[in-house]
Amino acid sequence: MKPVLFKTTLFVSIASLCLSGCMVQEEKSVPNPIVHTSDPLQNQPDLMHKLSVSAAPTPVPPKAATDPQKAVQPSPSPKPEAQPVPQAQQQVQQPSQQSTPAPQKTNKKIPRQAEGAPASTASKKSVSANRLTLSQLVKKYPDLLLLKGSPNSKQVALTFDDAPDTRYTIQVLDILKQYNVKATFFVVGRLAEKHPSVVKRMHREGHVIGNHTYNHALLTKLTDEQFQNQIAKTQKVVKNAVGYTPRLIRPPYGEITESQLLWASNHHYKIVNWNVDSRDWKQLSQAEVTANVLNHAGAGSIILQHSGGGPNQNLSGTVAALPTIIESLQSKGYRLVTLPELLKVSKQL
Repeated sequence: MKPVLFKTTLFVSIASLCLSGCMVQEEKSVPNPIVHTSDPLQNQPDLMHKLSVSAAPTPVPPKAATDPQKAVQPSPSPKPEAQPVPQAQQQVQQPSQQSTPAPQKTNKKIPRQAEGAPASTASKKSVSANRLTLSQLVKKYPDLLLLKGSPNSKQVALTFDDAPDTRYTIQVLDILKQYNVKATFFVVGRLAEKHPSVVKRMHREGHVIGNHTYNHALLTKLTDEQFQNQIAKTQKVVKNAVGYTPRLIRPPYGEITESQLLWASNHHYKIVNWNVDSRDWKQLSQAEVTANVLNHAGAGSIILQHSGGGPNQNLSGTVAALPTIIESLQSKGYRLVTLPELLKVSKQL
């Protein structure tokens, strides 16, 4: 029994060895499926080399280098055609910085000021250079622009501007009538047109009427034509009221140009200002008006006062001072006369 068991065991062992050897050979001949599915290029080194060469990023620079014309064209930025593009983009990106900055606004205004300012300053210089002052006009035309009468006479002329009105002019006329004094009234044409009865009373009671322009215009601001219209309109109003055209003209504020003065002289007018200012237009008190007149009046004086004005003008000081002024001057031996008598000229043209 033992020899048979031994043979059997030996046979089984040999068979097992043979079987295991066959299995090993089969494992070597069959490819690994995991390797095949996961990396099919592992067993193909030539193909991997070709793909790696074509897929590698390093070949790109050689292509750019081999075409120098294409590489140079985008690089040059200093071309004039390329410069406006970034400037336009900057303007679009930052419109507020270029549309609202102060320098651009001033650039628009400066040319206008540069064009206008020299013209205005030049015109002012030319006007100031050509226009004579009032004192220069008096020195140059002493017989055309009159300020006073003869210093050798004991005569004084009372004159009243801005007449007529129905408040102060009436009171002044009443006082003059009371003292039997004749005066000269320079009337504003617009007011004379409004109160013709007061103008007629002046004339009826022996007072002289002069022209003070139609609406109290500052003559130095007017053209010669405008000045002439101011005079002509007032002349018509006065003539309709009293029957004659005045020869005497007093410029409002005493201001007049040389051309206006010469025109008036050529048309036989007399321009008459004053040398004693009561300054009652400042609405002074009785004492102040009285002092301003009596402290400066003398032989041949032409005294400026007012008997009319705006609705808020207060000339009560003028009215109250008038009796004292008349009495004081008469007590000093002065005779109160009209301007035509003092200047020895006619009252009408």
